[in-house]
Amino acid sequence: MEQLIALYRSLLADTETIFVRYLHDEIDWNARMIGIVGARGVGKTTLLLQHIKLFDDPEQTLFLSADDLYFSEHRLFDMAADFYRNGGKRLYIDEVHKYADWSKELKMMYDYFPKLQVTFTGSSVLDIYKGSADLSRRVLLYTLHGLSFREYLNLSLSKKITPYSLEEIISRQVELPDDISHPLPLYKAYLRGGYYPFFVEGNYGQRLRHIINITLETDIPAFSNMNAASVKKLKQLLYIISQSVPFKPNFTKIAQIMDVHRNQVTDYLYYLERAGIVMQLHTETKGIRALGKIEKVYLNNANLMYVLSDGTPDVGNIRETAFLNQMAVRHSVFASPVADFEINGYTFEVGGKNKTQKQLSGVTDRFVVKDDMEYGSGNVIPLWHFGMSY
Repeated sequence: MEQLIALYRSLLADTETIFVRYLHDEIDWNARMIGIVGARGVGKTTLLLQHIKLFDDPEQTLFLSADDLYFSEHRLFDMAADFYRNGGKRLYIDEVHKYADWSKELKMMYDYFPKLQVTFTGSSVLDIYKGSADLSRRVLLYTLHGLSFREYLNLSLSKKITPYSLEEIISRQVELPDDISHPLPLYKAYLRGGYYPFFVEGNYGQRLRHIINITLETDIPAFSNMNAASVKKLKQLLYIISQSVPFKPNFTKIAQIMDVHRNQVTDYLYYLERAGIVMQLHTETKGIRALGKIEKVYLNNANLMYVLSDGTPDVGNIRETAFLNQMAVRHSVFASPVADFEINGYTFEVGGKNKTQKQLSGVTDRFVVKDDMEYGSGNVIPLWHFGMSY
């Protein structure tokens, strides 16, 4: 236990609190059990340490990683019991998915230690409904996404820009500090290498490739019980997607190429989406069906497009991916029958600065989202504005 405390204190001392992610203020930190999930590299660990440093009493708090060697010989529940008996009030467990019986032992903590607040982080593929213990009635679950363009500006330029709602964006109320007179070069840099907070540490492409490999080879197989052959097929599917996104999937054709059943393709896409590697765009449906058919499949963010493509990604694909990636955090985004996207009754067509409104003729509540322009007019909105939504 002493070693865990020493490591926790060392990590806390090295944690900066100048920039804090958007999700922090949305979390009910007084809840008895909190889960924060998200793709690798989006900043879950830092978020916990920052909260401890800003708001908790270090003497009554413990932060630890579930993959620490300490747990090769000790149970997580026994450690929590010892901490609780000695006056501990707040326990933070990082990467809980790396501990075999995490759901069962978290449930035991909740049931046996009523005055202990437990907060944990886990892979985005982690399923609180899966396993021997159903935590769904006990835990408040939050998802942390990668940096928005707004957060990228705040982190890289030490700014305090606040987010804008969709209504504020489409009514062109977005404003930047006076010293950011030309946002487009900054936006291009963000699309190429600014979605994950570790961009400040250098070697961005190499780090991102490592995260992709670990996600494919470790996280998804652990969640889905994949064998080595299935992992190879998963990588093959990601390669197919990366070379043609966004594309309208033909599951039968893809299954033939991969030599698998078409249902396996559907499963693989689900795993990749849960892991934060791809996004699936559905058509909107009414009635008992929650989601319509899959219209297109995208990589999750533009940074992945640059890393996974053999050459320079198609600029049109980058634009659509950037729009969907930023809007899907706050809104349900659907495929439009006449344009690219629909959100809350609004129709959006995404393109370059020469994009016309011909395609939206006769459509109400329509907007043209244009890249390569700093400011809009009328129903024409710059693409970078949608990066200010969270």
